[in-house]
Amino acid sequence: MVFSKSIQPTLKILMSKGFEQLLFLPLGGSGEIGMNLNLYSYDNQWVMVDCGISFADEYLPGIDLIMADPIFVDNIKDNLKGLVLTHAHEDHIGAVVHLWPKFKCPIYATPFCALILKSKLKDAGLLDLATIHEVPLKGVINLGDFEIEYVTLTHSIPEPNALRITTPLGTIFHTGDWKIDPAPVIGAATDENRLKEIGDAGVLAIVCDSTNVFNKKSSGSETAVRKSLVELLQAKEGAIFCATFSSNVARLDTLSHVAKSTDRHLCLVGRSIKRNIAAARECGYLKGFPTILSEQDAAHIPRHKILYICTGCQGESRAALMRIINDNNKYVHIAGSDTVVFSSKIIPGNELSITRMHNALIEKSAEVITEKNAFVHVSGHPGQDELKQMYEWIRPEIIVPTHGERAHLIKQAEFARSLGFKKTVVPHNGSVIKLAPGKAEIINEVKTGRLVLDGSILIRDDDMAIVERRRIQSNGSLVVYVIMDDKGILLTPLNIITNGLPEKKPKELVNFIKDKIHEALELAVTKGVKDDDDLKELIRRSARKASKYYTGKETGPVTTITIIRIGKK
Repeated sequence: MVFSKSIQPTLKILMSKGFEQLLFLPLGGSGEIGMNLNLYSYDNQWVMVDCGISFADEYLPGIDLIMADPIFVDNIKDNLKGLVLTHAHEDHIGAVVHLWPKFKCPIYATPFCALILKSKLKDAGLLDLATIHEVPLKGVINLGDFEIEYVTLTHSIPEPNALRITTPLGTIFHTGDWKIDPAPVIGAATDENRLKEIGDAGVLAIVCDSTNVFNKKSSGSETAVRKSLVELLQAKEGAIFCATFSSNVARLDTLSHVAKSTDRHLCLVGRSIKRNIAAARECGYLKGFPTILSEQDAAHIPRHKILYICTGCQGESRAALMRIINDNNKYVHIAGSDTVVFSSKIIPGNELSITRMHNALIEKSAEVITEKNAFVHVSGHPGQDELKQMYEWIRPEIIVPTHGERAHLIKQAEFARSLGFKKTVVPHNGSVIKLAPGKAEIINEVKTGRLVLDGSILIRDDDMAIVERRRIQSNGSLVVYVIMDDKGILLTPLNIITNGLPEKKPKELVNFIKDKIHEALELAVTKGVKDDDDLKELIRRSARKASKYYTGKETGPVTTITIIRIGKK
């Protein structure tokens, strides 16, 4: 079934048998860093690639995790052949435990990723329900008309995979996260010969990581970071704290080498770090990893003999490092002679929370080292030199940038065109991109959005609970209790509760609001207002206006009125 260029297929047609077009549809990750969730379709057969999270900022108060809203998948889940995971980073697998119950499709992953995912599913009580197929490195799976080959690349975690997706209408090379590391500390170097073979066989489209596209040179090797960290920390006094991503197993291995080279014992602080190291060891990685001290045992070791590896490099309030800074760890604390190394990149949106953490450490007289003032981190994503090399190996007809903010996606498309690749398509989340047959283009849009994990409950990021919380955060809250008889006569004094509102003198604001509410009640009697809903609105407006006038704020507090009638039949 082929449509002329003048006809835009409806969503119903897109999801019908016989619609023999090859489609790419990102629901997350094309417009932000993280939250990756992608769909491919041929003849109403669908494959999902990755299902990850992103981290919330202060715009979402009380929220830690964000993920793509997969509402579209409700339409095609009966034809969803499987969820194929490229690697074990949170922005690629972190949402599985929250969203998989909506899909209930088989899951495919290589051994390390499968092990990490099983641990997460077990914690969520889903392990016995989900079907996880463990795929060997360089393995091939067949899902309907999709043949998918796992192609091992290099990144910052064991077993990072690209996917060679072969269909009746052409081959797609989905890169996942990658870089070209000539000297990786975990796993083999990039298999240049295999990538050339894939290119020689013909590639219709590359769907490619854009995270580091503004860097003109390559990202660099983990081995170089290892050497730099040893030199940097060799003569440091006091304890050394290194914060990094818990899933960056290559960096964890580097830091263990730093501990041995600087004659320090190693202590891990943070559950996710311990889980990732245990999984890596079980899969045969980290064979030379040193003995790990418990936090309690480390407390009895001289401080200049300890290196702590901690979670919390992005300023997360509940992560290990922030708990240590706030003196909420029984055995671990930071002293003035200590050094704190942030061996990680600052993710856009986290700048404020990270700066606050740095300032708190400086207040404790600790030395703070980041990627801005020392060579302590290399990215796991490709710079322009690496992108150019990958293009030359794969030689795709079409380049589709993903995994980045809008600026990253547009920059990669511009970079590709500067190298002579004329066919580029820049998606938004929800863009339905036809890759074949004919011209590659966006042919439709589907509804998408963001879900957030509020405690244990998934809600949309525009849910009124979030909106109200944001309003309260900015403007405070005001609660008024009114107890009256059935004739509207007050039986008790007004009870007014304010939260987050400034006062010039104690109780002055409350008394001012009470006066204005009494005036409103008198007006209600004069006008014969008897309906409780109308009376609530009259009181609410009066109380909110009084608060705005008193505080001088342009926006009034979130105001709630409760009327209790005594004696009303």
